[in-house]
Amino acid sequence: MSISSPQARVTRSAHRPGGQGGLTPAPRSRALAAAGLAAIGPATWGTTYVTTTELLPPDRPLLAAALRALPAGLILLALTRRLPSGDWWWKAGVLGMLNFGAFFPLLFFGAYHLPGGVASTVSAVMPLLVAGFGVGVLKVRPTRRTLAAGLVGVVGVGLLVLRGSASVDLAGIVAMLAATTLMALAVVLSKRWGRPEGVSLLALTGWQLTPGGLVLAPIALTFEGLPDHFTGANLAGYAYLGIIGTAIAYALWFRGIERLPASSVSFLGLTNPVVATLAGLLLLGQTLTLWQVGGLVLVLASVFVGQGRRTARKHS
Repeated sequence: MSISSPQARVTRSAHRPGGQGGLTPAPRSRALAAAGLAAIGPATWGTTYVTTTELLPPDRPLLAAALRALPAGLILLALTRRLPSGDWWWKAGVLGMLNFGAFFPLLFFGAYHLPGGVASTVSAVMPLLVAGFGVGVLKVRPTRRTLAAGLVGVVGVGLLVLRGSASVDLAGIVAMLAATTLMALAVVLSKRWGRPEGVSLLALTGWQLTPGGLVLAPIALTFEGLPDHFTGANLAGYAYLGIIGTAIAYALWFRGIERLPASSVSFLGLTNPVVATLAGLLLLGQTLTLWQVGGLVLVLASVFVGQGRRTARKHS
């Protein structure tokens, strides 16, 4: 009986099914827990439409974007007392613009120019965009399973939220597609750059929210200004979007990006239109048709398939 060396055992383990470059997949339960926490982010974003229409002042999308980003960012910076260093100054700026400074205005523009169903359907292409960006940035080729699940997700969201009378505004479509593209690129770059050692997720989130909010604030004040007064409902809506829907939701989203493959995280974004539809069902008295139920099943199946077993590579 021969005794193999530790190096030989490691070499053989790298070629076992599921192994890749000496890395083994995380336990399934841990991956599912990470996915569940990350899904809280887009699930929370699914309540944005109801919050905006029911609690916020009308016709001020830029102000909503600024007040959603800047106060949350400043609060996180004050709590963590940590600023970027080295190349993370520009990395945080890039991610802040992709996730907030540019994404939020495009998102609200699309939401104001499109029915919610059309906007959600456009945003459902994010898993396919992440797969495309992953080829160039992460050097990861999407599997047929990922591409098929992405297409199923788009069809499911379409059935879930579209109506036969839905109107299409070209400017709104372009804005939503641009916003979704920016967010997909942010997911891939976040996966590529990781997180600085010793820096908390809350600090990293604050680094991105603050520059995005600083860009948005003067634009909002210039083009929209402040309402004559803020009601209690307005303040509650802004507080909910800033604290729950942004600071906490994005911290959990970034945690998912850190711990899961980029493609897996992108599929979790499909929970956004699901929650938006259910919120309308519960809070606005809307009803579900048989086609919408079928779409809901397809979306959930797409999210489940998108969380299939994968081995993540490390990227420098």
